[in-house]
Amino acid sequence: MRIMALDLGSRTIGVAVSDMTGLIASGVETIHRTSPERDFSRLGELFREWDAGEIVLGYPKNMNGTIGERAKVSESFAAELKQRFPGIPVILWDERLSTVAAEKVLIDADLQRKKRRKVIDMMAAVVILQNYLDSRALRRPTALKPD
Repeated sequence: MRIMALDLGSRTIGVAVSDMTGLIASGVETIHRTSPERDFSRLGELFREWDAGEIVLGYPKNMNGTIGERAKVSESFAAELKQRFPGIPVILWDERLSTVAAEKVLIDADLQRKKRRKVIDMMAAVVILQNYLDSRALRRPTALKPD
């Protein structure tokens, strides 16, 4: 099973997925939102296609750590995900500065501004997922080698 991350926007949903080892995040696509039914239908297709066993949803806290309007939207979306896909755990993950980090990666890759706009949400999902995967790796116990 893989872990899938979502970067929820008002017009798009960026989607990223982990490799089978749970170490590397890759972009999948940007869903252009049209209606809740279509959006959740497409997400269901992606969950099945990528065998997603866990969903990491970007949680846009304010810079001071408080919960604002966008974070409340993510909480509602997470509740809807849990209701529609009860077998898949949903984790809200602090995404502060993920879009800034994604933009920097794309600029460093010398991608033109017009092309960056098309993939920025997917890249933000990659940043969210990679941060989540890295935090899990830090928590894993390591085997000590005998002297």
